[in-house]
Amino acid sequence: MIENDIYKTITKPAQGELFKDKNSKFYGFAFPVTNEEQIKQHLEELKKEHYAARHWCYAYQIGTETIHYRANDDGEPNNSAGMPIYGQIQSFEVTNILIVVIRYYGGVKLGVGGLINAYRTGAQLAMEASKIVERTIKRDYQLKFEYKNMSKVMRLLKENDVEIINQTLELNCLLEISVRKSHSSKVFDMFDQFFGVDIKEL
Repeated sequence: MIENDIYKTITKPAQGELFKDKNSKFYGFAFPVTNEEQIKQHLEELKKEHYAARHWCYAYQIGTETIHYRANDDGEPNNSAGMPIYGQIQSFEVTNILIVVIRYYGGVKLGVGGLINAYRTGAQLAMEASKIVERTIKRDYQLKFEYKNMSKVMRLLKENDVEIINQTLELNCLLEISVRKSHSSKVFDMFDQFFGVDIKEL
């Protein structure tokens, strides 16, 4: 059964093999990202590092339930670079990722078909060099209860394989828990009906 709370992403930056076409060189890079600030930073660093390149075309996708994406041709003909790169993000079914393909111009025009192929291949090589992992979408909750209920609460958490991300254990106890999305309503209802425990979504 395919769970609706699993997504694929990459764990660390990767560089694909060089792709050449008529003296133009294409270098593909993939980065794990979760916000636009990180995307901006990676682009700035690549532009410094590859200052002699002609184009820095890219596509990114961020989000797991609400998806946000963008494709940028960076001066290449319309849809000849950004969208072929984005196509590889879709084809590898990954999110929270930025792919940049840098072009060093070799003096010969490739035409739109040649460009589409080159940028698609550059992105594909970057993806093939990346380590793709599966991650689970989680829901986080806070539990509030008196110390006397501690052992019951802990037993339920253990039985339901719930991860504790933070705890304050005093007279009144506060626990922050992280629950896999597909199990979250079951866990919420269980504690919601537990007399003496307050649960709220974080």
